[in-house]
Amino acid sequence: MVVVVPERLALPHPVLLEADWADRYAVNSPERAMPAIRAARLVLGEPPAWLRRLLELRNRLVAPFGLKPAEMKLGEADSVGAFPIISARGDQVVLGFNDKHLDFRIVVDVASAGEEGSRIAVTTLVNRHNAFGRLYILAITPFHRLIVRTVLGRLADPAVLSR
Repeated sequence: MVVVVPERLALPHPVLLEADWADRYAVNSPERAMPAIRAARLVLGEPPAWLRRLLELRNRLVAPFGLKPAEMKLGEADSVGAFPIISARGDQVVLGFNDKHLDFRIVVDVASAGEEGSRIAVTTLVNRHNAFGRLYILAITPFHRLIVRTVLGRLADPAVLSR
């Protein structure tokens, strides 16, 4: 059984100092010395069909409010899935963008878990700009938690890791 666990996170966070909402989940993967960009691409680069449909629904619902669409950019070097790469190094990738209702970052951190492989954590940081941003986060949080736990859990699957 794959165990994806929530982890404590203190704000402010150096990646987005203004963040006023955050969460963090982690999982152990049997792959040793996994580069963060590989972890990010495995977690977010090839979402399951149900998640792509959910993203399409999100885009239709927020379009009347003038929000940026989150579009899947499969295979593009400057993004992972729907998220532009802000920075990348061996042990960490930062994804995200700014919009009028909120700024967000997804931070994928990888650390050694010794004999167990790698410990991969996904941190989501959000700076809500206004009431719409607060309402938006309130509405998507249950989906967000399900999505993060589901896609992060894939890193413990040898079939996913063999790609």
